[in-house]
Amino acid sequence: MTDQPEPGRPDAPRLTTREAAELLGVKPETVYAYVSRGQLSSERAAGGRGSTFDADEVRALARRSGRREPSPAGGDLVFRTGITLIEQDRYYFRGVDATELARNHSFEEVAEWLWTGELRPGVRFTAPSETLAAARRTVGALPAHSGSTDRLRVAVTAAAATDPLRFDLSPGAVLSSARSLIPTLVGALPVLGSTEADGGSLARELWPRLTARPADAPALAVLDAALALLIDHDLAASTLAARVAASARAHPYAVVSAGLGVLEGPLHGAASGLAHRMLQEAVDRGSAVPVVADHLRTGRPVPGLGHRLYQGEDPRARTLFALLEDVPQAAGALAAAREVVATTARHAPLHANIDLALAVLSVSCGMAAEAGETVFAVSRTAGWIAHALEEYGERPLRIRPSGHYTGPRPPQPLPHAP
Repeated sequence: MTDQPEPGRPDAPRLTTREAAELLGVKPETVYAYVSRGQLSSERAAGGRGSTFDADEVRALARRSGRREPSPAGGDLVFRTGITLIEQDRYYFRGVDATELARNHSFEEVAEWLWTGELRPGVRFTAPSETLAAARRTVGALPAHSGSTDRLRVAVTAAAATDPLRFDLSPGAVLSSARSLIPTLVGALPVLGSTEADGGSLARELWPRLTARPADAPALAVLDAALALLIDHDLAASTLAARVAASARAHPYAVVSAGLGVLEGPLHGAASGLAHRMLQEAVDRGSAVPVVADHLRTGRPVPGLGHRLYQGEDPRARTLFALLEDVPQAAGALAAAREVVATTARHAPLHANIDLALAVLSVSCGMAAEAGETVFAVSRTAGWIAHALEEYGERPLRIRPSGHYTGPRPPQPLPHAP
């Protein structure tokens, strides 16, 4: 691009379509789409060849719009975010190593850091009594076979119904809703143990809803760290859904509902359940080798291995494995997980991901297969809120990809019933 004179000068050179597309980070076709929608003006170039664009107007549109076109390799939408950075097999929350945050701070403290960029030592989230009672009544009405994600979805709806100010999208109001919604989700889940926790951290409140076994300090530390590690992971599928909802100015409860709907997919939050069952079988059989062999023989991928964003071991798994070393009852499951990795490595260079680490926790502590998904959902709620806060500050409805029509070309004759 050529150097630009002072803004507003009549002799300021105009941008070509290619230059405007590069500045906006989109394809040339999208530049023309902006023109057709009235978001950008154009003039015919001298000689009638192509269009030209005012540089200041293009820069203003670039500041307003975070849209980026699919890259040739990945095909993903890319737009600006100041929440999570993933690079070189590490990830960062607002520039700080996320694994270090999880090792040194509670889930609530890390959530506050992600939301506000400030640490609040000792912060605790509290569910309003009326909201919690409504969520528990709604969850209690579900069939006995309902899963934890079913319960969380209806708990979100119940919580929204008790909040008449949910349409206030100011940062303070959104944060207030988040700080009450997350403990409401946890408190609405049925207690599996003899008694539920009496106050304390969110991890302590969640523990008896995951297992009937009593909590010990090392295992509770692993759960708290898992919650902190899972808060966000850039634009995962559920987070993108949450941002789309926030772009339409849906209230934060609806944003969380959108995220939960996607999270339930077997390739996202539910993936930890597959890893749990595989690891449990390896522990029961006394060896991971025949279990891995069964997966390979039937053409099924071995759960809990590999991640498209990491060349080596998932840093979240590495952190949890280190903490699980201090949990005596996790020794068997931890050994089985390592055998899974070592056995599979003979055929493919795959490393452990967060699902395998969550499976070690759930198998060793007597949790159900869906426990990892529950931890994932509760934790990621904080991340969806962080992205909603960011998206509320952007131009509404900016996430609007264009469809590539592949149907029959019009005009087609009017169809008739046979």
